[in-house]
Amino acid sequence: MAAVLLHPIPLPRTYAGAMTRIVLVGSLLWLLALVATLVVPGWHTGDRSWWPWTCVTGLTLGLLGWGYLRRGRGNAEQA
Repeated sequence: MAAVLLHPIPLPRTYAGAMTRIVLVGSLLWLLALVATLVVPGWHTGDRSWWPWTCVTGLTLGLLGWGYLRRGRGNAEQA
């Protein structure tokens, strides 16, 4: 049991793909969710009035992250 606890756990490998594309696709999905919540009246009225704001927040954070990555920041290989 002690050998299992003292054995170092290997770190996961970092993803070397196009992170800007992943963030952009995620932002587009938030945009699609925003349009859907605004088109269907039952999805943005009453107790669900916060749903569009969740989509706006996701879209905003995604676009901020996309801009951050486009400027060359957030690159794990250069850290």
